Amino acid sequence: MKKKLVFIILLLLLVSKSSPTSSITFIPIDNLSKEDNNKIKDDNLKEKNKESSSKQPLEEIRPIAKKQTELNNPLNKLVLVNKKQGLSAEFTPEDLVVPDIPFAFAEDHPKKQMRAVAAQALERLFARAKAEQVELVGVSGYRSFKRQQEIFSHNARLKGVEAANQYSAKAGHSEHQTGLAMDVSSPTVNYELVEEFGETKEGRWLSKMAPEYGFIIRYPKGKEEITGYQYEPWHLRYVGVKHAKRIAYNQSTLEDYLYG
Repeated sequence: MKKKLVFIILLLLLVSKSSPTSSITFIPIDNLSKEDNNKIKDDNLKEKNKESSSKQPLEEIRPIAKKQTELNNPLNKLVLVNKKQGLSAEFTPEDLVVPDIPFAFAEDHPKKQMRAVAAQALERLFARAKAEQVELVGVSGYRSFKRQQEIFSHNARLKGVEAANQYSAKAGHSEHQTGLAMDVSSPTVNYELVEEFGETKEGRWLSKMAPEYGFIIRYPKGKEEITGYQYEPWHLRYVGVKHAKRIAYNQSTLEDYLYG
């Protein structure tokens, strides 16, 4: 028994001596080739950029710099209508419809109308308001060139041309002629179009939720020098959801969004 045990031990010793010893060599990074070093650095940089990009906040939106010809097209939802750029006396949208929303008046009137795409979006906005117990009404939508001419002339007679020009557009320079605008109000302010509307529950809700449905408050507070008009928390303008969200995110105006 002892002889067998000794034999086995001797055999194991002989095998271990004859077997080559395997080893692992660790190479310091300083001894790596230039190419290997560069590869490691590139891999690290890619991983770092991947990680940081996922944590980046929403970028500030830059002006979209549309071509002037596009912005002059009255059928473009981004058409710019202000004191400097207007519409022809002949322009009338061909797809005017009456949105299915409550209005501040009962009679049938052209100012209930909007272009179809804006009317559908307004219906969804008002449906959301109703679901959240926010009472809104439509007051004034589409106006023809002739009707705007009558309104401005009336305001100019009452307060003078200069004063009227601060809150009322000359014919051809009103967004209402595009069919993409709607003035809204609420019972809280007796269905009137007044600045106080912006401080009401309904006005604050509208300012927050309108962009979700493609609308902006076209004449925001503090932007009078850019828009040319006084603050109008009641004036909605349809530009589409993507554009409305970007404008709202930057607390900007349509002028800044288009031209910077």
